[in-house]
Amino acid sequence: MEWTGARYADGPVVRVQTWVAAPPSRVWEFVSDVERMPDLSDELQSVRWVAPSTCPALGARFVGSSRHESLGEWSTSSRVVEFDPPRVFAWEVEGPDADPSATWRFTVEPDGGGTSLRQEVRMGPGRSGLSLAIERMPEKEQKIVFVRMREFEANMTRTLAAVKELAEGSDA
Repeated sequence: MEWTGARYADGPVVRVQTWVAAPPSRVWEFVSDVERMPDLSDELQSVRWVAPSTCPALGARFVGSSRHESLGEWSTSSRVVEFDPPRVFAWEVEGPDADPSATWRFTVEPDGGGTSLRQEVRMGPGRSGLSLAIERMPEKEQKIVFVRMREFEANMTRTLAAVKELAEGSDA
């Protein structure tokens, strides 16, 4: 795991990585299937493509609905900003202003007869739900950012473990 940025304005980043005993094309099947992601996530509850989009492609849009014990329920709109099968799949979560509130990315690379799989998230530069918490308690900004990034780290680690299990499964 790699974590950078103590303040929201720093664009904090979390990266997690695992090795998968399956070819990149097999791993790609799972990381590029956003409609499957709710099955692999504790927080993400549902995803649906926004017409005319029906599958991942550069510029495609989707809506994700999430739930968190402390933050409640919310939905976000996202746009695919990088799509390079079977290597990179990235999307920006649209913020309430012109800037994205987060950018998420999966990177899939051949590695020693298997696949190196990495997931990362960069917060900002646009406003997000985290911005509201920081505005209410500016003296606790570093703690707020740290706690949320640790939650992302834990959730992303579970997601990669689930992708690994699926990709290495008996039907691989």
